[in-house]
Amino acid sequence: QVQVVESGGGVVQAGGSLRLSCTASGFTFGASNMGWFRRAPGKELEGVACISESGRNTWYRDSVKGRFTISRDNAKNTQYLQMNSLRPEDTAMYYCARGCDSRLRTAFTSWGQGTQVTVST
Repeated sequence: QVQVVESGGGVVQAGGSLRLSCTASGFTFGASNMGWFRRAPGKELEGVACISESGRNTWYRDSVKGRFTISRDNAKNTQYLQMNSLRPEDTAMYYCARGCDSRLRTAFTSWGQGTQVTVST
């Protein structure tokens, strides 16, 4: 059974940092692209960042380039999202997904509970 568990969210002031983690199970982690997605209140789910199986290739939405860094540790079945210089518009529930392409799309359906990120002014 595919399962992902997100953690690391919280409340931070604008300009602050957070590091999200996602631990996965039920599939071959090292053979899957992985990604981070988010949904802000009243808005649709959007792709934030994706990473290839080896970690060699990464893709980001324009609004987070230079501020967020996606990474993974295949030995731990875990991926990360380091978020720096956070802005109020980054406030959202963040979700981890198996399968993600260079256009930040995913067909993943086994969503976890997510982790809430709230950035205050």
